Amino acid sequence: MGRYVLRRMLQLIPVFIGATFLIYFLVWAVPGDPFTGMCGERPCPPQFVAAMNDKYSLNDNIVIQYVKYMSALLTGDFGQTYSEQSIGELISLAAPVSLRLAVVAVVIEAVIGITAGILTGLRGRGFLDNLVLVSTLFLIAIPTFVTGFVIQIVLGFQLEILTPTVSSKATWSELIIPGFVLGSLSMAYVSRLTRASIAENRRADYMRTALAKGQPKRRIVGVHLLRNSAIPVITFLGTDIGNLMGGAIVTEGIFGIHGVGRLVFDAIIDKQGAIVTGVVVLLVLVFLLVNLFIDLMYAVLDPRIRYD
Repeated sequence: MGRYVLRRMLQLIPVFIGATFLIYFLVWAVPGDPFTGMCGERPCPPQFVAAMNDKYSLNDNIVIQYVKYMSALLTGDFGQTYSEQSIGELISLAAPVSLRLAVVAVVIEAVIGITAGILTGLRGRGFLDNLVLVSTLFLIAIPTFVTGFVIQIVLGFQLEILTPTVSSKATWSELIIPGFVLGSLSMAYVSRLTRASIAENRRADYMRTALAKGQPKRRIVGVHLLRNSAIPVITFLGTDIGNLMGGAIVTEGIFGIHGVGRLVFDAIIDKQGAIVTGVVVLLVLVFLLVNLFIDLMYAVLDPRIRYD
């Protein structure tokens, strides 16, 4: 196991370098003057633009810029915005909020989605299966921003069950409704994926063997069926954490959450490429570490998998 983990960690290095360089190149290859609007309605003087280009190494080759950026990043320096704000501090304030929101969304989609998938997968066709099928189709067809606005208007403004926006503290309880909105689409996919996996594994040879041995139904379902059916679901849930953190722009905008999505959106509007690059580098790191954790979980769920 230790050798496998070490080999996988070494494999993450070229993937991390390649992904971050591609993101860095795409962000800084966008045409346009990043200093537009910094001097008001008038264009900035050429001396000011030249000084800013020299300060942020924008005149260097893209490869040299990337090397300088990664060298500073290894020391924990994410750089500064054009208004000389620390990007590291901005990310440190926004990332925990988005991480809590993503965790709440994953928990909600896992609990509701897996439960619905297990019930429909075990019982087969019937009223419950049709109800879950219609519900998941409804969630997939409705855009996230529509779901968010409907819940905010009905529960927030009309029924006054919850506050329409999230406070600056963004506590766990305040993030339940936004987390449901953010994870609603993935919840539908988790339900369908769980149902399909259980329905397929119910007809596997090891299930017939367990039944022929006379094992209790609870053990057959809990030990054999669910563990083998959970592998594709765990894979989806693990990779979905990074997707939820990076794709929460709409949800954070609806509920007034100051997280990573809001930070990236404001950075794109203000042409702050360094902020976008820093956030994406963080998300790439999260993706790689979560994928490594998922690979290790395979051996726990399926005893046939060994990392020797």
